[in-house]
Amino acid sequence: MTTANTNKIGKLLPIMFTFFVMGFVDMVGTATNYVKADFALTDTVANFLPTMVFFWFLILAVPAGLMMNRIGKRRTVLLSLIITAFALALPLFAYNYPIMLVSFALLGIGNTLMQVSLNPLISLVVTGEKLASTLTFGQFVKAIASFIAPFIASWAFTRFDNWMLLYPIFFVVTLVALVLLGFTKFEEDAPKGKSTTFFQCLGMLGNATILLFFLGIICHVGIDVGVNTCAPKIIMEKLGFPLAKAGIATSVYFLFRTVGCLTGSFILAHFPLKKFFAISVAMMALSMIGLMVFKTLVLLYVAIALVGYGNSNIFSMIFSSALLSNQDKSNEISGIMIMGLIGGSIFPLFMGILSDALGSQVGSVIVISIGVLYLAYLSFKLFSMQKS
Repeated sequence: MTTANTNKIGKLLPIMFTFFVMGFVDMVGTATNYVKADFALTDTVANFLPTMVFFWFLILAVPAGLMMNRIGKRRTVLLSLIITAFALALPLFAYNYPIMLVSFALLGIGNTLMQVSLNPLISLVVTGEKLASTLTFGQFVKAIASFIAPFIASWAFTRFDNWMLLYPIFFVVTLVALVLLGFTKFEEDAPKGKSTTFFQCLGMLGNATILLFFLGIICHVGIDVGVNTCAPKIIMEKLGFPLAKAGIATSVYFLFRTVGCLTGSFILAHFPLKKFFAISVAMMALSMIGLMVFKTLVLLYVAIALVGYGNSNIFSMIFSSALLSNQDKSNEISGIMIMGLIGGSIFPLFMGILSDALGSQVGSVIVISIGVLYLAYLSFKLFSMQKS
């Protein structure tokens, strides 16, 4: 192994460790259920917890991108890890609903900064066509944390009657990531010329290419949250299963999403991005048809698996393409792309409205299908952009 490769691995290791910490944000669903039970909260009150996390992606994504222009990518990631550590430590000193609201808010703020800055940080180590595969592998590492969080909480509750042991475990991991990244140096360019303002950054959405990618992120996240939400409901509606049994559909989705991230990192290293993007969208399109017409459990699982795998690499492919479209504005573009995570709240809203209007989960599938259709359109645009 050459010195250059060793140096690259040495820089990627703390980055991947931080991707694992990034996955801690997905524990909010598990934590919300436990907090609701511990304090006998209503659904409305309990749902403020995940809202406190998701809210910050819309508010802070662009300012975080601008902040990177002033303090650099590495320092922004370090700041995100410090805020995440505080978020995880706070409930260890006092456990009540107001404290958990503050903890979740800090977790959302830290994760927003992390999502915005960590992906561009990789671009300092990996460039060109390999950037998408590296970002995808980072998403796989993140998915591991998302996958194991519920199991750790369940184990801690069953073994020690204290699900909160999840917090000190994740706190220690965050400190390790902070130390590793703190001792790793990256070569960053100094800010050039006058700094971009907030409104100039938002003005980049006037660029047709950036707007296309931004809408693509909205659709990707909307499909992700939408399928995660409606998959069990579809099985309950079509097969009459109780929620406890139908809920396995969510596990099927996350399983194939995780497998997709792992295999996608290798595929993108040896396969043209635009072709893999088209194949991924085709899988999702077949899934939408399956969710509409299939009426057996196995076939419905196949449809859910298809959208799970198909959607698993969309974020990395869009994000890397956006960064490479204008590398001088990578910080600002990163902020705009992460702001697109608001799609996770837009899609479920319209899914609920249309499902109620039709009296069927077909309404949810229709809304998700609109997102898939847009990604199909974006796929054709990717072909034309890369040919020109």
